[in-house]
Order: sequence, then structure tokens, then C-alpha cells
Amino acid sequence: MSPHLAKLRRLIFGCLPLAAVVFANGQQTAPPAGAKDEPFETRCGWFSNPTPANIWLYDKDGDWTIGVQGGYQVEGEWEAPDFKPRQWVKTNVGEYGYGCACFELKVNGKTREVLEIKSSRALPLSTCRKDHALKRWRHLFK
Repeated sequence: MSPHLAKLRRLIFGCLPLAAVVFANGQQTAPPAGAKDEPFETRCGWFSNPTPANIWLYDKDGDWTIGVQGGYQVEGEWEAPDFKPRQWVKTNVGEYGYGCACFELKVNGKTREVLEIKSSRALPLSTCRKDHALKRWRHLFK
């Protein structure tokens, strides 16, 4: 093998591991559309899960879609608040219903969709019932 060919071969095979690392780092999972630039914020209000895959948060600013069966679903893994029996009102067969909760999340203000959920925590039902900013939702959550 000629010295020129041997040198070229060392160069190519020497750079392959570096190229693989650079490629792999560029293949990270992208955040949900629009979520990258949005800050996490705390939103508290009525958490509603009336039927499978239909989930909303109703707060002082409006209703936020977390998921709609056969439609939009927030991306990523997240857990619903851990409601105690006295914090959850069952309204349907199974465990479906509503409760009062706070979320750390990112939202799209134009589409009213939740883009990402960082954390959640259950609150007593009385917290939402007494909150005057949530009075417009009173007819949904009695």
C-alpha cells in the first residue's frame, strides 16, 4: 500500500468515531413545537379528566387543553396529581372526574394547549371552590 493511501486511510478511520459522536449529539429529541422558548409557569385551577384521554386545566385565564381523545395530546411523560379520595370528584365510570391542582407547565397562549408538564400537585377542593378567579367555572365543578 502506498504511503499516501495509508495516510488517507488513517485519516478517514481516525475521524469516524468523532463523526459518530457529533452525529449522535445532533440527534437529540426536539422539545414540543413552541415549548423551547416558553418558560415554565405555575397554573392552578380545576383539573378535569371526564373520560379517557380528555384532560383540561381550567384556571383564571381560561381553559388549557392537555389532551383530547383522537386529537391533541401533550407530548412527553407526565403524571396527573396524586389526588386523595377527598380531593377527587368522580363523575363517570372508573376513576374519571375532577379535582383542584397546580401545575408547572409550558403553554401556547394562542392555541390554549399545554405544551409540556414538569410537575403537578393536588390541592383541596375548597381551594378552587373559594377562588373568586375561578367562579366562571363553578357550573362545571360543583
